[in-house]
Amino acid sequence: MSSPRTPVIFVPGLWLHSTSWTPWTELFQNAGYDPIAPGWPGQAATVEESRLRPEDLAGHSFGTVVAHYQRLIDSLETPPILIGHSFGGAVTEKLLGLNRAAAAVAVDAAQIKGVLPVPLTMLRSALPGLRNPANSQRAVSLTREQFRYGFGNAVSAQESDALYEQWSIPGPAKPLFEASVMNFSPNSPLKVDTRNDRRGPLLLIMGGKDRTVPPAISKATFKRYRNSRAVTDLKEFSDRGHSLTIDHGWREIAEYSLKWLQNKGF
Repeated sequence: MSSPRTPVIFVPGLWLHSTSWTPWTELFQNAGYDPIAPGWPGQAATVEESRLRPEDLAGHSFGTVVAHYQRLIDSLETPPILIGHSFGGAVTEKLLGLNRAAAAVAVDAAQIKGVLPVPLTMLRSALPGLRNPANSQRAVSLTREQFRYGFGNAVSAQESDALYEQWSIPGPAKPLFEASVMNFSPNSPLKVDTRNDRRGPLLLIMGGKDRTVPPAISKATFKRYRNSRAVTDLKEFSDRGHSLTIDHGWREIAEYSLKWLQNKGF
């Protein structure tokens, strides 16, 4: 009898539909894993439906997103591998710190509590959500130009526009507001147990040209884990932006993540 396949949960970030992980799930499926890519709470099954019903995504906090994925984990027979991008990366860090995952890969992961740099490009990328306080209870969409700035700056304008049309959806702005005050909030939901010695291994991946999560954020996040004896690795792809999981170079990132996990025994 063959051994059961290791489950892998792919977690999208703000403004990308979960089906944007499809090339990754196919790669991991062919490599012998059991991957799924569930969306955030309120996300419809398709990009088109999600754009038509932004109210279903509105108002969800970082905590409700974490709880959503935790319920999915609880339904599995074995702890999964988590792979997340942007705010999805922060979700994977949170759940790994809670010992709910066997291992995690966080790609251009959003800032967690205790990470102090605030690069100007990051602020500009978050501005579509933060510009209006009322947005904390709304789902906000990016314009084509905003997507180009925050996601597609390291690819051609033509490719950025195509990615925008294919994958961009409204995203709840509440996590952005929570992140903006997390370092002043003792009980912030973005607090991660970075000192946990018993958690599984963590790979942090950063894009050297990322504006939404600039390298300074990923490097400062890596330093937050220095007091843990658990494995934490950092990998930079110097020529990549925030679209690195979905653009023409996605396979390089995915295959590196896959090889890293295999080298760690998963």
